[in-house]
Amino acid sequence: MNITALNRKSLLLDGIFFLAGSILYALSVDVFTAPNNIAPGGLTGIGTLLNFLFGMPIGTAVLILNIPLFLWGAIEFGWKFLGKTVVSTVLVSVMIDLLAPFVPAYTGDKMLASLFGGIFSGAGLALVFIRGGTTGGTDIIARLLNRRHPALSMGKLILLTDMLVIAAAALVYGNLESPLYAVISIFVSTRLIDMLIYGTSLGAGKMMFIISGKNEEIAKAILTGISRGLTKIRATGGYSNEESEILLCALRRNEVYKTYELVRKIDPKAFIIVGEAGEITGEGFAHLKKS
Repeated sequence: MNITALNRKSLLLDGIFFLAGSILYALSVDVFTAPNNIAPGGLTGIGTLLNFLFGMPIGTAVLILNIPLFLWGAIEFGWKFLGKTVVSTVLVSVMIDLLAPFVPAYTGDKMLASLFGGIFSGAGLALVFIRGGTTGGTDIIARLLNRRHPALSMGKLILLTDMLVIAAAALVYGNLESPLYAVISIFVSTRLIDMLIYGTSLGAGKMMFIISGKNEEIAKAILTGISRGLTKIRATGGYSNEESEILLCALRRNEVYKTYELVRKIDPKAFIIVGEAGEITGEGFAHLKKS
């Protein structure tokens, strides 16, 4: 498979994941949270409050509020990150406004609305995160903080940044009921994000073994592009009896696709083995707790 084919496959997967994630997230807002005055945190929560106060379309509000954050993300992550962020954020914003007139609004039990709103938004956000995008807002802030403090999961970072929106919702709606339901929805969403991206154990991950004739170039690319360290293991080929090196890299689950594509772009013939790591602790991952 040549590099062009790999790029096409990568773009196709990006599109599928972003579209599916955007639809799920939009359903969360249009069907469950907005009709029940539940501001689900982040800029979507602010958009929900603006919709309640002024009738402004939620998707439009989200897109406008995200513009200054696009530039911040581009400065920190580069223009490629900005490209994916713009695509995924625009898709989410468009889907929220596009689907709103056609999907039924659930206005029954608010507890069910908060739970299913969290499930749909968590699944949607996880799909977007897995392919390296965000839906803007606090998602960008979470990725920025996660890059500097990798041991902090993105789900928990989003939860922390959303608390300010929850406080604003209490003032706008004039009651504590709606913000409390929002807390439930956000908690469900962030837990689902962590489970889908990191697995049921936040210490779990993947181990990638790479055998290539371009190890130095690959190692440098992973160090700079993924911000992950590597271990070089000396080995001897069983058939050729020639000495070689194996690159060993511990990864988060959401980093596997990006690393795989990066390696394939440098060396399409590289031999790659990806295995499960039940628990990873140390720099860049969870730390061992003192007994």
